[in-house]
Amino acid sequence: MPNDSNADMVISARAVTLTLGAAPAPTNILRSIDLDVARGSSVALLGPSGSGKSSLMAILSGLERATSGKVEVAGLDFGVLDEDALARARRGRIGIVLQAFHLLPTMTARENVAVPMELAGIPDAFARADAELEAVGLAHRLDHYPAQLSGGEQQRVAIARALGPRPALVFADEPTGNLDTKTGAAIMDLLFERQKAAGATLIVITHDAHLAERCDRIVELADGRIVADHAPGVPA
Repeated sequence: MPNDSNADMVISARAVTLTLGAAPAPTNILRSIDLDVARGSSVALLGPSGSGKSSLMAILSGLERATSGKVEVAGLDFGVLDEDALARARRGRIGIVLQAFHLLPTMTARENVAVPMELAGIPDAFARADAELEAVGLAHRLDHYPAQLSGGEQQRVAIARALGPRPALVFADEPTGNLDTKTGAAIMDLLFERQKAAGATLIVITHDAHLAERCDRIVELADGRIVADHAPGVPA
């Protein structure tokens, strides 16, 4: 669903390709992807394992570089930025929630949320961490370590960490993959709720069609290409 007007777009990608390996047998991971994402929307990147959805997320979040094409995120041209500039561009603008929680085991819930903000120079990091943890229902678990938290609670901490800096863009890569069905549904309720409250754009990477249906828009990938782009409930 490309759009020539980028004023309301937090993501604008054109002819993005990702190729690994060299001739004569390169592996084409992404093949000429065009994608615009409106500010404040929620978009599911839906596809089976190997379809290219996580690779696309890595490029759109600045964690990996496209082989060719143009990627603009939050008004910045990622193609002209070096690695240090990309890291600065991600800081405060992009939050990421992964299937694996990636909490530091020697830090409390409060510290896991606050310390990354503190290192990024965000003021009042610990006060903001407390507020974010309260918002995800963990005001009573601030001083608990990850090993003392359930899987659902750890993912709540990860959501608070991602949203603490109040980023314009949040990526969630299979965020319920390590959770049971009931807990996973509650986590997604929370993630959508926090996204709306923050006015952020949410990109959900998933192979679960039912989860994708909860987003404003579904972008389907197969073999490194976008094969469908539609609203939920509308046939591809």
